[in-house]
Amino acid sequence: MNEYKIPAQTRIGHVHLKVSDLQKSLDFYCGLLGFEKMVTYGDQAAFISAGGYHHHIGLNTWHSKGASPAPEYAPGLYHTAILYPERKDLAVALKRLIEAKYPITGASDHGVSEAIYLNDPDGNGVELYWDRPKEDWPVDHEGKLTMYTRRLDMEGLLATL
Repeated sequence: MNEYKIPAQTRIGHVHLKVSDLQKSLDFYCGLLGFEKMVTYGDQAAFISAGGYHHHIGLNTWHSKGASPAPEYAPGLYHTAILYPERKDLAVALKRLIEAKYPITGASDHGVSEAIYLNDPDGNGVELYWDRPKEDWPVDHEGKLTMYTRRLDMEGLLATL
């Protein structure tokens, strides 16, 4: 392999999901999570955003209208991770999920981040998280990053509100 490294400023621009029911997906991503609908193409596709960007998530039914979720034990998307700017923003999202009685599939402290896991209406995994400041990331005695998975203190997270 060559020594090429992708530029450090490179980011994932958006994710585009095949969904079975556009309105159910819009209800989840816009109604529950708070994304803004930017553009729709009839009842087949929509592009949604945080903060007015052209789109962070595309949703379409072009090949999936009315289809069942993808099998859990097959190649494909594991989850889409949505990064919140501050811990309190993640707390607001958690509170909204609890108030809506939306099922949460997991909640973890990874040392570098705190994360809440759930599935969208089509069974696509969704991670809601915030990153701790880099200077607070856990490192070993040699200075190497040491991520982990521990129970998320959801009460402590909600106490930030």
